[in-house]
Amino acid sequence: MTVSDVFLVVSIIGALFTLNTYFSHRRFGPLIIPSFFAGWLTSEMPLHHIAWQGLATLVFVALGALEHWTGWLALGISAGSWVGLLCLIPILRSADEAVEDALVGTFGPNYRDSILPAVSQRMDASPIAWRHLLPFRLRHPGVEVIRDVPYMETGDPRHLLDIHLPRHGVSHAPVLLQIHGGGWVIGNKREQALPLMNHMAARGWICIAVNYRLSPKATFPEHLIDVKRALRWIRENISEYGGNPDFVVATGGSAGGHLSSLLALTANDPEYQPGFEEIETSLRACVPFYGVYDWSDAYDLRSYRGMTGFIERVVMKRKLDQDPEHFRRASPMHRIHPDAPPFFVIHGSHDSLASVEEARHFAKLLAETSKAPVVYAEIPGAQHAFEIFHSLRSSRVIDGVGRFLAHVYSDYLQEQQH
Repeated sequence: MTVSDVFLVVSIIGALFTLNTYFSHRRFGPLIIPSFFAGWLTSEMPLHHIAWQGLATLVFVALGALEHWTGWLALGISAGSWVGLLCLIPILRSADEAVEDALVGTFGPNYRDSILPAVSQRMDASPIAWRHLLPFRLRHPGVEVIRDVPYMETGDPRHLLDIHLPRHGVSHAPVLLQIHGGGWVIGNKREQALPLMNHMAARGWICIAVNYRLSPKATFPEHLIDVKRALRWIRENISEYGGNPDFVVATGGSAGGHLSSLLALTANDPEYQPGFEEIETSLRACVPFYGVYDWSDAYDLRSYRGMTGFIERVVMKRKLDQDPEHFRRASPMHRIHPDAPPFFVIHGSHDSLASVEEARHFAKLLAETSKAPVVYAEIPGAQHAFEIFHSLRSSRVIDGVGRFLAHVYSDYLQEQQH
């Protein structure tokens, strides 16, 4: 194989990565995982992909790839790929409009005016200038982290949490509980939602990232019970770190979106609080990212049918058709009630792993039932896990989440004054 031929193969692969960002695969099983990984990185970092493709092109040209017609074909394919990547930038920036339209649609055009000045000033803190250039540099100079605090005295590393604190210290600060994803079988508190937690901690919040037991060793509802135990720890201990145990918001992505939503919708349910039934487990709000909301698939909205079999075998260890009620009780879609806290449901339009149709329907049913505000933002072009590192899109969505939380927190403070 000549250098020109290798250049052609590499150019085609790069172009396929670019093309995949526009047409995600959600129905053909073998392509779902590759489509996710390719679209996830490419769609969030188009300029980085142009840089590596351009560097590769220079290397191939220096090696004589243009001495054959296949090299010129490869160069044309690469140029087309670069145009496609550049066209992603306006789509990334459109996340700002999508989020703002969702907030205005729920709270009204003047919703920012209802955010208390003291809260608004904190949210206006300057972002880190280099965050988009170095997307995986996830430390923040204004945030310190206390690692591996046990929320249960079991010695199990899955019963640990991390505390993200403002370096300047806080008193009676609002608390954000982050629940990691990973299909209920993998994942760690150190890996996800770091841009969001840094954003909020730098603005005066305390953020808690929690581990929980994983399947197949754990069987649902053990995952949820662990998260509720972490919430119990927050109620009993967070004041020692400067937090307000009365104001806790939950968030999480994917499996964490499922668990955070279920946590919000099953407050004080004794079934999920064995031995600590008396602890208050209600939340002030919930912000699920690209969650799975209906394990029973009662509305036939899931594009990939393999998920049901996975949940049966690995997470629930029972069949849906043999115990449908157990699957419904484990599904946020079927735990909706009028007294749910405020929700901000966020999902990408190109999500290959979790059904965007399911997210839409969950938000619709929740808005029709709940007495509290429900915001739904569908992020154009976004894949699963789009916000776990810095990008033009994730930064805009996280800014919007900050405005939502500022609004909810301002309402809480005003209630306390009356």
